[in-house]
Amino acid sequence: MFQAEMSDRLIADKLQAHSAHATIGRQIIVLQRTSSTNDAILQVVTANSDQGLVLFAEHQTAGRGQRGSRWESAAGKGLWFSIFLRPKIQIKDSGWLTIWAIEAVSGVIRTEFSLEPAIKLPNDVQLSGRKVAGVLVEMRAQDKAPHLAVVGIGINVNQFRGDFPAELQERAISLAMALGRQVHRQNFAVALLRNLDVTYREKFLKAVGAVNSSPAPTTTRDKRAAKFRMA
Repeated sequence: MFQAEMSDRLIADKLQAHSAHATIGRQIIVLQRTSSTNDAILQVVTANSDQGLVLFAEHQTAGRGQRGSRWESAAGKGLWFSIFLRPKIQIKDSGWLTIWAIEAVSGVIRTEFSLEPAIKLPNDVQLSGRKVAGVLVEMRAQDKAPHLAVVGIGINVNQFRGDFPAELQERAISLAMALGRQVHRQNFAVALLRNLDVTYREKFLKAVGAVNSSPAPTTTRDKRAAKFRMA
């Protein structure tokens, strides 16, 4: 087990420098500690805030997963962040955001590390049958304005087996465990933000009409079909 290197700390200014002309990442906040990044980002944004704010936390004390499950967020070991968006979709279509996020995360893991992640619907990314990342999307209705969406993403990066609670040690994995080496989190975060930004603009800004005209996926079969229609 090792402590995160000081040189691997997430630094908001350096992350933001790579996203000057992006939609996602135009403003970045890094907190040392918070309960949940999804909750924290909603305390920062206002009714007039532009989409694209990203909030990272080095440690979450009450990270949330699907259906209220707890997400273990070891300090300095992973990437725990939320993105504030205003996608022009209905709340019933929020599944599109989940599919977009897990595909984007999977794509970066594949290209950056030559690993072969698998998507486990509705919201997980796995390596060797064990969970390496998860997504939690929460939307809020707005009158006479695009609905607000918060996309929370958690990725196990530099944990080793002993960093996980005993009950998760056979079900969770990190990139470091899969690779046998430590990952530079700042560089990985830059690659993630770039891919999230490019794919978000392609799927939700350039093809809003196509997304709005499609029903939200409601079953595993429907979601798989929807994924290919959006690609």
